[in-house]
Amino acid sequence: MTGANGDSGRYSRLIRDLCALLVTIISPSLHQARGIRRPAPSTGVSPAAAASMLLGASMALMLCGSVTFAIGFLLMPWVAGAALLFGFAGAAVSTLSATYKDATRGRVSSPASTVSLNSDKPEA
Repeated sequence: MTGANGDSGRYSRLIRDLCALLVTIISPSLHQARGIRRPAPSTGVSPAAAASMLLGASMALMLCGSVTFAIGFLLMPWVAGAALLFGFAGAAVSTLSATYKDATRGRVSSPASTVSLNSDKPEA
């Protein structure tokens, strides 16, 4: 399986596995004791613990998002400055290159050296 179908199958399998993991963590296990009645070991997570886990995950995501925003906010002037610097440097190099080409070519701008577009028609 290659291409888009392979990728979508892989992602759907990953999401299915993640959901199964979350359901396993959150739902209490239903063990039945055999023989003598003794309490089953509690391997499930209480609703308060699940809420705390989700709150912790959301707080971690908010903190990471805030840190990412702060880093981007602090670096944005540097990125804009670098873009302007490279823009001006490119314009300067282009201007110097054009000036050098004009100087080395010996450009003549007299009207006698220009070629008329209608040279085959006699002027009246």
